[in-house]
Amino acid sequence: MRYRTLGNSPLEVSEIGLGCMSLPADERVSREIIACAIDGGINFFDTADLYGRGENESLLGRCLGTNRSRVLIATKVGNRWEDGRPGWTWNPTKAYIHQAVRDSLRRLQTDYIDLYQLHGGLLEDPMDEVIEAFEELKQAGLIRCYGISSIRPPVIEAYLQRSNMASVMMQYSILDRRPEAAALDTISALGRSVIARGVLGRGVLTWNYARKANEGTYIHYNPSEVLHLVDRMKALPEYPLYDHIGMALAYVWSHPAVATAIPGVRTVEQMAEVVRAADASLTPASLRQIREWSKPMSYAARARV
Repeated sequence: MRYRTLGNSPLEVSEIGLGCMSLPADERVSREIIACAIDGGINFFDTADLYGRGENESLLGRCLGTNRSRVLIATKVGNRWEDGRPGWTWNPTKAYIHQAVRDSLRRLQTDYIDLYQLHGGLLEDPMDEVIEAFEELKQAGLIRCYGISSIRPPVIEAYLQRSNMASVMMQYSILDRRPEAAALDTISALGRSVIARGVLGRGVLTWNYARKANEGTYIHYNPSEVLHLVDRMKALPEYPLYDHIGMALAYVWSHPAVATAIPGVRTVEQMAEVVRAADASLTPASLRQIREWSKPMSYAARARV
């Protein structure tokens, strides 16, 4: 496993992380997945207080147990569950951030969070208040660094310029190249990092691509376009070594802004497949070919979080 520095932080993150949102409710299986990840050199685990009304954080905390000191935990804040309401509300206030971090610490069974992320963001938010809250939590030793999880370019740009945040989490893959036009170069130039989610395109860029590709459209691709692209990737010289998973990971790693990619897995077998791709790389010629075959994209004016 290779490791990269996360932006301007002291964190050295594994190039593969684990997106914990997809962990199964079966705690025995989740423990096996996490053990497989740690044994494979993965040290970065991402969750959020939103997932399962906090239960995903609790699951991760229980499953890590005595391994806490070996890993880096990232979680998120801003979406608030309230009793008696069917959904969540957006609450990026300083008071709520200070309250929510303590709830997350309790669920995660830890006394500090390595990376605390704003889970969304709007230009209308009280940004200075949000940043002040994160800085206060750093000074108090409750978090080690902070970032934002968003695909809204104006919001990302504002936080990059106004804060000392370490990272931006965004969806980025061969099938979703929107960050290339909107943010990656800027983030890299400012010494921050990208945490890439969605790198396997909802399972399309895996061993199961034929079935997954036919489940519906993906961003600006229809099923036949996805199948055509993924089939063409078999002609690349790296395919026998890494298959689609390795090539998908290597593609996002090829940009210097990306510190880690966090696929979500649901089984130990899937986790093992991902770990086996840890040394994947693509030649410049293969990168150029993938860019020619895939679609460059841009965000809509009101891109969703």
